[in-house]
Amino acid sequence: MEYRELDVNSVLDYLKNIKDVMSYFNGDDLSVDEIGDGNLNYVYKISSLQNPELALILKQAVPYLRCVGEDFPLSRDRMTYEIRALQKFYSIFPSFIPKIYHASEDMSLVVMEFLAKHVIMRKGLIEKTEYKNFSEHISTYLSATLFYTSSLFLNSSDKRALIDKFNGNTELCKLSEDLVFSFAFMSHETNDNENVKNNPQAKKLFSDAEFKERVLELKYKFMTQSDALLHGDLHTGSIMINEDETYVIDPEFAFVGPFGFDIGALLANLVHNYIYHSLVTNDKEFQAWLLKTIKEVLEKFSDKFLSFWQKAHTSALLVEGYLDEPALQNYKNFFIKNILRDSVGFAGCKMARRVFGVAGVEEIRGIEDKSLRAEAEAMVLKIAREFVIKHDKIDTIDEILEIIKVNSAR
Repeated sequence: MEYRELDVNSVLDYLKNIKDVMSYFNGDDLSVDEIGDGNLNYVYKISSLQNPELALILKQAVPYLRCVGEDFPLSRDRMTYEIRALQKFYSIFPSFIPKIYHASEDMSLVVMEFLAKHVIMRKGLIEKTEYKNFSEHISTYLSATLFYTSSLFLNSSDKRALIDKFNGNTELCKLSEDLVFSFAFMSHETNDNENVKNNPQAKKLFSDAEFKERVLELKYKFMTQSDALLHGDLHTGSIMINEDETYVIDPEFAFVGPFGFDIGALLANLVHNYIYHSLVTNDKEFQAWLLKTIKEVLEKFSDKFLSFWQKAHTSALLVEGYLDEPALQNYKNFFIKNILRDSVGFAGCKMARRVFGVAGVEEIRGIEDKSLRAEAEAMVLKIAREFVIKHDKIDTIDEILEIIKVNSAR
């Protein structure tokens, strides 16, 4: 089918011949509303007029960066990789991925479950909602999706086939390479704004050679390390959640990359929220819950990843009998420690880049008081710098928490 860009007036005409979608609605009359304010795509909600609780989401990629406009072309092929990632992640652990009712790589769109009883996690965290099951859920998602798409589980041919399936997502990988690791830390048109011009922290960061050299090391890992299939942009705006369920959405940045990148992205976003509450709400109890959650996510990830690994005796990396048991356990523990170290480094890059450049986060840029926002930015950059500079020397999760607490103290 030839690609065409849909709008609220043409969505139903497209869907009327999609059997699985029409069966879901049982022949009801339907309405369409545009929802969402994402940076990349258009999202429509299709609802039954007779039973409004029956609803699905249609998400379509357009050939430009939505948050900038048609002057910033961007291949719509990103939806191809989102569809493939959703399908792969669903096959590994369906509890955390919305159900797909229709997908078309030609039309660059997917129709999937509408999560009516869930909220975007970022908004819930800003409102101080404690999600008691989150650390359990997200640690399972991360450990399972990373382990079962890696050379620790797959054989060599299956791993290379997986890489081939996602190798073409070059444009969004390049976007991350530029925006996460380069443009945010130099004079560039993408951060030519008042937030940079009036902030002495920016000039300081732009000339911080030690920081920028360590960022380059992490960028090289991002570009060359094909560990596992990643979501690629796992921030709290890509998680839909309630008290009982957690869903990961929007994996259009999916590619086969370094283990620590998704974990680092999530860590960065939880720290942003911690800083917001340390300055805006001063809610010590919620801050304590955030630190507890960070610790639990990292600990549970490590335990579950190792548990999955214990059950896999042969893979592309390890041949059974290659190491005796004590040596193998020592290798696995060191391997996990390096994943967490890389996660901290990537978190630092993610945190710092959200201060400058395009696509900031609400917890920081949404602070209306300019002096308070400047203080928040300074805290972010202090923690980010520590994360980047010290990541490969960190031995314990408590050291990560200490960096957060010390550098956010007022």
